[in-house]
Formats: sequence, structure tokens, C-alpha cells
Amino acid sequence: MSLLLPEHKPDLKTCQACELSTHGSRFIWGEGNPRAPVFVILDNPGAREDKTGTPFLCGTRQTLLQGAREAGLSLDQLYVTYILKCRPRKKYNKPQARQTCLKYLTSQLKTTQPTVIFCLGTVASQAFFQDATISVKELRGFPHLVKNYPTFVSYHPLNVRRRPVLYPYFLQDWQLIHSFLKPM
Repeated sequence: MSLLLPEHKPDLKTCQACELSTHGSRFIWGEGNPRAPVFVILDNPGAREDKTGTPFLCGTRQTLLQGAREAGLSLDQLYVTYILKCRPRKKYNKPQARQTCLKYLTSQLKTTQPTVIFCLGTVASQAFFQDATISVKELRGFPHLVKNYPTFVSYHPLNVRRRPVLYPYFLQDWQLIHSFLKPM
């Protein structure tokens, strides 16, 4: 299974807009093909290298890529980005950081113009929909129009990995994405 390569924006190597800038993690704009039709949104970049700095494929990405591949999607069809652009490493003001980072996500959407958006997990879904009361269980299985984009929702890959009983639903949601793209 191939790695999605992180995309660093040269003008955004660091950001001082919220307290995540003090956590010692890099600013990651996204991973994969920035012109891909499927714009996948996760909560944050998470772990991508071990303590020695050697890159690895974390469980979240393994599960994400497995679901996409089994549904018939290629890496070239995916762009993975995040609500938060830096990996949190300690406590922080979550609502303030998410609200601050949403401006970057809005900018990405204007630049990339994806065909479909796929929010993975409660945090990403609530932040993107801007509704703290929604749940993945209620939203998954059909498209929603959010910010003028067809938007699908599914479980976070790490949650699926920890609770394998969720994998069939996760795969169904990936298959919905694939069938949504098929006419194209």
C-alpha cells in the first residue's frame, strides 16, 4: 500500500494563529493529489513519523486507504486534509483552534474545487458542518449539501480500526463515494 505524500505549503510552514503552534508539530496542508475529485477531511494530521523521524503509515491511514481501495478508488482520486493543520500534542482550546483552522480549509476548497467531500469522524463532521450536535451515525449513508458541495460522512478510520464491527459501514460509505463518481 502506497503512502499519501504530505503537501507543505511554502508560505504556511508555520502558523501562529492558535495555540497549536506551541505544540512542536509541523503544519500539514494535506496529503495526496490536490486536484483529486474526493476531498477527505480528518480531524488532524496525526502521527506520521516515529521518534527518530522515520516516516510510517499509521493505522488511520492504513484503514482509510484499505476502505478506499476495496471500494475501487485509487490514490490519485484522493486528497486528504484536516480540520486542524497541526497535530495536537497536549491540551488546547479545541473550539478556538478548530474555528481558526477552518479558514485554511475554506481556502483549500476554493483552490481545489473537489467533486465530493468525505468527512471522517465526529470531530471533522461537526467542524465542517459547523454543528456540534450532529453524529456520524445519523449522517452516514447519504449525501448532504454543505458549503455547496455534496458531502458524505463516515466513521473515523481509527475508530473503525478499534471497532472492526464498523468496517462494513465504513466500506459502504466508501462505495457510496465511488458510485457517486462513476458517472464522471
